[in-house]
Amino acid sequence: MSTGRRIQAPFDEPTVEQLHAGDEVLIDGVLYTARDAAHQRLVDSLRAGEDLPFQLAGQVIYYVGPAPAKPGHVVGPAGPTTSGRLDAYTLPLLERGVSGLIGKGYRSEAVKAALVKHRAVYFAAIGGAAALIAQAITASRIVAYTDLGTEAIREFTVAGFPAIVVNDIHGGDAYIDGRAAYLARRETEVDFHKIAKNLGVVQK
Repeated sequence: MSTGRRIQAPFDEPTVEQLHAGDEVLIDGVLYTARDAAHQRLVDSLRAGEDLPFQLAGQVIYYVGPAPAKPGHVVGPAGPTTSGRLDAYTLPLLERGVSGLIGKGYRSEAVKAALVKHRAVYFAAIGGAAALIAQAITASRIVAYTDLGTEAIREFTVAGFPAIVVNDIHGGDAYIDGRAAYLARRETEVDFHKIAKNLGVVQK
């Protein structure tokens, strides 16, 4: 597992190819924000054959609706929202070339399969660290859907945005791998305890 490897967004093919579930990364470059309402509008526009407010190919979408910025700050707390709420809108965006998604929590089997098929990566941002994440955002501007308020689509410029690869293009899943490793470690610890009991090292 790499620790704090820096990658540049938008992503190119070599970057996506080299990422694996469990990798810890720091993202530099541009992210686009979008939550439920913005996703609905993007997908509706795609289905209607309308132009989108930004080009999707290679882009990274962050599931966030940041709080208003305080004076002297670029943006307010900007923690991730639950990714499963966006599963229904994700496939059309992946089909149009989106190469990175950032949120928190599990994705559906359909989304994970689509990530492999369309060669995109899903990252988890740090839940409960919204203020810390905001420090990695160096610029912010609204690019579409101003009427949605905090859920308008924004373009974030980021430097050292921390994230962990959850699902990669190779079929890896950090949540599944992490659970398996935990269960294996727990089983080993139980076995050692049994051996120690049999040897009289600990009380039966």
